[in-house]
Amino acid sequence: MPMLADPSQKYRPYTPLILKDRQWPSKTFTQAPIWLSTDLRDGNQALANPMTIEQKTLFFRQLVKCGVKQIEVAYPAASDTDFNFVRGLIENKEVPDDVWLQVLTPAREDLIKRSIDSVAGAKRAILHMYNATSPTFRDVVFRNTKEQTLDLAVKHTKIVRQLTEECTAKYGTQFIYEYSPETFTQTEPDFALEVCEAVKAAWGKAGLGDERIIFNLPSTIENFCNKISEREKVIVSLHPHNDRGTGIASAELGVLAGGDRVEGCLFGNGERTGNVDLVNLALNLYTQGISPGLDFSDIQTVIDVVTQCNDLPIHPRYPYAGELVFTAFSGSHQDAIKKGFEAQRSAHAAAAAKGEPQYWNIPYLPIDPADLGQNYEAVIRVNSQSGKGGIAYLIKQHLQLDLPRKLQIAFYQVIQTISDREAREMTVDDITTAFRQTYHFGGVKYKGRLALRNFKISTQSAVPTSEGSGDETADETRHFDGTISVDGSYRVVRGDGNGPLSALLDALRTHLDIDLVIREYSEHAINEGTDSKAASYVELVPANDRKSAQSWWGVGVDSDIAGSGLRAVLSAVNRAIGDRVLPELKLSLGFNARSGQDDVSSAIANSLGLMLPIRFQSSFFEVVQREARELGGEISYGAVTELFKEAYGFNTTTPSNKIALESHKLDQLSEGRRQITASFVVSGEVKAVTGEGNGP
Repeated sequence: MPMLADPSQKYRPYTPLILKDRQWPSKTFTQAPIWLSTDLRDGNQALANPMTIEQKTLFFRQLVKCGVKQIEVAYPAASDTDFNFVRGLIENKEVPDDVWLQVLTPAREDLIKRSIDSVAGAKRAILHMYNATSPTFRDVVFRNTKEQTLDLAVKHTKIVRQLTEECTAKYGTQFIYEYSPETFTQTEPDFALEVCEAVKAAWGKAGLGDERIIFNLPSTIENFCNKISEREKVIVSLHPHNDRGTGIASAELGVLAGGDRVEGCLFGNGERTGNVDLVNLALNLYTQGISPGLDFSDIQTVIDVVTQCNDLPIHPRYPYAGELVFTAFSGSHQDAIKKGFEAQRSAHAAAAAKGEPQYWNIPYLPIDPADLGQNYEAVIRVNSQSGKGGIAYLIKQHLQLDLPRKLQIAFYQVIQTISDREAREMTVDDITTAFRQTYHFGGVKYKGRLALRNFKISTQSAVPTSEGSGDETADETRHFDGTISVDGSYRVVRGDGNGPLSALLDALRTHLDIDLVIREYSEHAINEGTDSKAASYVELVPANDRKSAQSWWGVGVDSDIAGSGLRAVLSAVNRAIGDRVLPELKLSLGFNARSGQDDVSSAIANSLGLMLPIRFQSSFFEVVQREARELGGEISYGAVTELFKEAYGFNTTTPSNKIALESHKLDQLSEGRRQITASFVVSGEVKAVTGEGNGP
């Protein structure tokens, strides 16, 4: 059957209660109400599979740990299981002295007695009795008049008084009496008030503090609070359900209207759409700077216990507890959160210096997840809807890199491409790995085609000034002299510039025909003190087009500021060259030679691991110069290595060698003399020889 075009033909609106002087709209919260958990009674009866005694005991312990002081534990007259559970709590000393056990009973003498027996011996107990008072229940269910309904409540209240007094005399149990005019919201307001006044009179012991009588009302209570006599001797207890999705609002507005106590369940379990959620209510107060008197510092443990015992999941979007409630996917939301954290960091530092409170003020996050034992891991998560701000936040959190805005945009495009292609959420590992791979950042695993091995920066004046001239210091030129890995082979490159980075770029231009210049550079420190490092960011563009729409970003980190900048340059260069074939590195030894003896020696050191003595360097340099002249003034690194092997018979077993050492053994003799026993290959024939001397 479809929904009606005119639902007024089937449903009647609530009859409004006209109050001329409502006070609650102008009131605000100043303190938390009394909390009663009914998870083990109202919550348990709503479960498809009610909790076992073991589960209820686990749940009870968690409620105590959270600081709940009043716990409705059972309807003990309903079953032996419920009765035995209550007895077990008492006899096993599970109940702290400051916790009240509450049990529920209908207005029937035998059931009242059974309920009181269940809590006998407890230090503190609340006996909660109810009977329905609305016209529908009076006329249809019980066929009682108003007078009979009132008499029923009074009669059984007197029974409660008599039996509780007997229990107190015998076991020392302290009782509070709670009465519920069930179906209060459908009961005529004046009749509900009349019944409660009669019950209070029949109880006859309402006093102050723990001697107050409790009246359980779902909501709509301002009229009741204003009219009930001896208001200071009454606790008005709210018991909202969430049938119309207004449980939280009903409870909060009910407290402003005069309510003293709220009955509910953790995370809103309960009949139909559930009881009001005590966690939500408590944390709403907490975020307004009011201590709720409940502790959810480890909210995940609370979630685990509740879901285990109730066998019901918590929705991912559930307030404070859902796994996505502190998560932003939207780009604009992520950007606001990122900027909020940055601004708050400065604000907190200023407040701390003045000894002032450090207030939480982050967009979209009403509470600090850390207060609930959560971390910031999931605050920002990335999918195809996410923006650069959120991605930059995650990079800063996990790699300590505060990316410049233009680099944020560049890397955002990388992530968007991956996210669109794979059509899924990007995890933190996905994002950081993509960053490392894109910018060749973070160790050998992510090394690019070009990588810095070592370097030296020297300085020389471009134009010397005459002594005593009084002129300002002349401009200085920086000279880069370093070893870089080029496609896995170490090469020495040298260049000049007005700074270390431009000197490296000059070296790359000279040796590898890579002609790029810096358009943007920034840096910041990572950590402080002895662990401090520098992070550098470089944007490179073609040297002949400084306004180019195409650019390449690079990132470098090093304990040395120059080193971080040089690494950033090579990171960007790797992005720029891609898979492009690089020219073979050559030494220039002809006219206008750019290479010298040190370059030749470095080539041998890098390729063969040999550190040649100075005179050996000079001798071999002459050999290389002669070879280079025949090749037009240039010789490749590979050719230098082969020339060395050939000239000195190094690391080769070709038959053309006249004499080659095959094996040898050195022995120590007396008086510091040494003996060698060796095998030589002489013109292809093995010869064994021995000899003595002062050394090998």
